[in-house]
Amino acid sequence: MPLFWKHYKSEVSSFIDELKAKKPTLEAEQRAGRALLWDKPVDRQAQADYREAKVEQQPYVYQTKAH
Repeated sequence: MPLFWKHYKSEVSSFIDELKAKKPTLEAEQRAGRALLWDKPVDRQAQADYREAKVEQQPYVYQTKAH
């Protein structure tokens, strides 16, 4: 490692570090927000029912069906 080596820190990293220092609860709030939409238990039976109930789309969607 050369003598003039200086550790580089990007502006974005500096901004995030500063933001976390100003608001220490930020990560906990982000996790709570994520839990509202993403961290949900998966109902396998409901997924299977949805797949089974799916109706195939006709080749040309704007064409009315001729009976």
